[in-house]
Amino acid sequence: MSDGQLDLFAGSGVGTARQPTPAQRPSTPQPSDLDDAALLAAIPASGLPDGPALAREAGRRRIEAAIPVLEGYCRRFAGFGLAHPLPEQRAALDALAAIGGPDAAASVAHIITRGWVQGPTLRHAVAAAAQLRSRLPADIVLPLLRHAEPAIRADACRLARGGPDVVATLVDLLGDLHPNVALEAACALARLGRPESCPPLKRLLTEAPSTRVIEAVPPIADEECVVLLGRIARSAPPELAAAARDALDATEHPLAARLLDRLR
Repeated sequence: MSDGQLDLFAGSGVGTARQPTPAQRPSTPQPSDLDDAALLAAIPASGLPDGPALAREAGRRRIEAAIPVLEGYCRRFAGFGLAHPLPEQRAALDALAAIGGPDAAASVAHIITRGWVQGPTLRHAVAAAAQLRSRLPADIVLPLLRHAEPAIRADACRLARGGPDVVATLVDLLGDLHPNVALEAACALARLGRPESCPPLKRLLTEAPSTRVIEAVPPIADEECVVLLGRIARSAPPELAAAARDALDATEHPLAARLLDRLR
């Protein structure tokens, strides 16, 4: 008898399981290798590592037929992400924003309205809705205007469509400690034709003109606004000057037409 340890499995037909080598593992097709139909079929069935890449590819191609698929993909993760952003939902929202158009805007509005996106990912959803100019009901916009996250408040201003409570909240936000929130509140009030927007917009036209501010002015432009726009059109850098000329063209004040004639 050997004094060494016996090999209990020798000759028994029992062996340890062999792990497949990388070459033996089935290769996963890259999203860019799939045609549109295969890509859309793969998104609902995808695992956690693959789904975001598939969603991003659908957005890159701007496949309109992907809109309901991406909405369903967001719904799949509803109730998750209270503490951490969900890359799956973020990828789907980015893809919807990239596809664009009224159907994508309605889809993002539906996702927010149904409460499928929560926690840190909500900021991404509201940003996508603002980019797409989604139409959200006032009872959804109002809590977003009052959200603790400044970026959500700012984007919610871009989604505001009116209503007494919304207007009152926008007026309050003119004094927000975060300048971008106050700016977006002023622009939103201007779009609604509210005179409360005039003082902050005139100050911004004088001290820090931007395309965003200039484009907001026409609905509430008085003579002073028109003069400020004329100065920007005459002496500002080309991008701002062009925006100011467009704003003057969109302004109904009679002085705007005379200034445009002089600029030409």
